[in-house]
Amino acid sequence: MTNFEFRVSGFPRLSYNESLRLFFIESGIFFMTSSDNPQYKDRLAKLQKWAAMGIDPYGQRTDGIIPTLQARALHNGPSVTPHDGQDSAKVAGRIVLYRDIGKLIFLTIQDSSARIQIGLAKQNFLDRWPQAKLLELGDIAWFEGKVGHTKTEEITIWATGFGLLSKALLPPPDKFHGLSDTELRYRQRYVDLFANPDSMDVFLFRSKMTDSVRDFLKQRQYIEVETPLLQSVAGGAAARPFTTHHNALNIDLSLRISPELYLKRLLVGGMERVFDINRNFRNEGIDTTHNPEFTMLECYEAYSDLAGMMELTESLLVRLVKERLTSLEKPAVCDGGAAVLHLQYGDRIIDYTPPFDRVSYGELFQKHVGIDMWDKDAVLRIAAERELKDVAKKEHEVLVGELFEQLAEPELDKSDRPTFLYDYPAALCPLTKRKTGAPHIAERFELYVAGMELANAYTELNDPVVQEETFTKQLAGLPAEESMARMDDDYINALLHGMPPAGGLGIGIDRLAMLLTNRQSIRDVVLFPLLKPHTVSPQKPVEPTEAQMEADVAKLEFDLAKVKATTKLRPTMFILETDGTLRIVDV
Repeated sequence: MTNFEFRVSGFPRLSYNESLRLFFIESGIFFMTSSDNPQYKDRLAKLQKWAAMGIDPYGQRTDGIIPTLQARALHNGPSVTPHDGQDSAKVAGRIVLYRDIGKLIFLTIQDSSARIQIGLAKQNFLDRWPQAKLLELGDIAWFEGKVGHTKTEEITIWATGFGLLSKALLPPPDKFHGLSDTELRYRQRYVDLFANPDSMDVFLFRSKMTDSVRDFLKQRQYIEVETPLLQSVAGGAAARPFTTHHNALNIDLSLRISPELYLKRLLVGGMERVFDINRNFRNEGIDTTHNPEFTMLECYEAYSDLAGMMELTESLLVRLVKERLTSLEKPAVCDGGAAVLHLQYGDRIIDYTPPFDRVSYGELFQKHVGIDMWDKDAVLRIAAERELKDVAKKEHEVLVGELFEQLAEPELDKSDRPTFLYDYPAALCPLTKRKTGAPHIAERFELYVAGMELANAYTELNDPVVQEETFTKQLAGLPAEESMARMDDDYINALLHGMPPAGGLGIGIDRLAMLLTNRQSIRDVVLFPLLKPHTVSPQKPVEPTEAQMEADVAKLEFDLAKVKATTKLRPTMFILETDGTLRIVDV
């Protein structure tokens, strides 16, 4: 994708995208060169023809429409249904295929449920036939008629009525390749969804998956609650928050990094089983498994513990895998009479058959680091050998955590089984209850699948004295953004009133969707992932081969004030003609 940018005197910075054939400017207005995109000019002319006929090219409310999948079900089969159909249906959708054979037009429309072919015959429309000829790929329209079939037995609605609902001024992507540019799919998800059926399927399944999570928890008597998005103390996780300022109250606030401390306040209040499917915001890196804005399930159950959360997590995941296999029409494999739950992820098959694998933190550390994690001298020696930074200044548990991340955690990626990793060093887990008889161990687990951390759970710490101590203790050598040492006086006050023993669980909904839909990037399961603005750094030099483009734009002469006034009133498109003049078009 080729981009370059430059400035025109008295006008905001411009950038040109060769692939899109669009000019982008800082204010969000965009230019399109008519010479580069002749289809736009042709489609604009057709829009004007619709308007000249007295027809609103952007439609009105339309009643009586049914999903195309439901319309297809009205077809009784080629052996019993007349060619021109029996039952009538009214459908609407985007035109994705179009074939004009003179007095007959065949087109296919697509809605969120399915596709169906439409047949329009000239003899059925008489004076409206010129309107039918104006329909083209990408337009959204409704059609009504009997559900029959063609000679080739293709289910077809033989239209007796139709209407335009939205005129597309830009053509859809090539029907054979769809929208194939990965970054463009993320930037223009609105095109990706209708151009790539697989993408639509992913997000429809994600919605159903989230509904299933809710149903599962409600069947277990959990109630769904909401927690603050703006928080005065960013607690409940080790992460760098996004910050903002509330003008009326004159206080600094953080966007939520976790709802944990608010959900546990509700346990104090007597709401014994609560959950929140929430948006969290962490001002950290971006990669295939991390997006700064992401969705989490967090749930808390009074009188439960780590074992209870382990059972809940396993049962929920097994249920979701079974539902995914059903949606893919791939039943569970039978092995000696028992169901085996296999689901593909990338080039591997993940076996979700319960019970999931279990391994302790210390056991995995011993196996792959080669020493006991409580042997301080050995840990110092290995840390020095691995050239960890500032070894002498870091506390023992911090070094253990760094060695584990380097040498042991990557081994979890080699397993094709979900694996519970449990019994963490207590110093790394300030919100977790200590193990009975072993206060240096925290009752915590993380569930790893295909090398990804999918879930995190605790036996919750409910001792206010210990909690206050862990809030105030900053481990030496642990970066501030990786620490939970943030005092929340109100939360301590809540614990002083008494919180019942409890288990708590967090599951990454985005990563769960990745695993169940076989997507290797979190951006593939987030409708609108965070991306850099579509401009190029002003420091980037203009390539000599693009000098002519700069010269063309320099010819533009127009009243900037008029442009600003126009764009405030209605959507406006600016078309750069081949002679260098600028035309303002209301769309």
